[in-house]
Amino acid sequence: MEIHKSNAELPPLPAKRYFTIGEVSELCGVKAHVLRYWEQEFTQLNPVKRSGNRRYYQHHEVVLIRHIRELLYEQGFTISGARNRL
Repeated sequence: MEIHKSNAELPPLPAKRYFTIGEVSELCGVKAHVLRYWEQEFTQLNPVKRSGNRRYYQHHEVVLIRHIRELLYEQGFTISGARNRL
């Protein structure tokens, strides 16, 4: 069983506009494949795709990912429940 840090234990978000999927993975404590899955489940997540189909998340999306993570991992919501809560 994987142990997840609480959002309070995650590193602070740098003041930048765009983040790669690797950066978001580290900043949010969520693996890249989970982020790609969440893009399908949460329509609010729509990273910009640039050359080579690389994803770039905006600052507000990283904040949203942390909120989704909190709902799912800390508060025990299902994906459907978290979607409705947002």
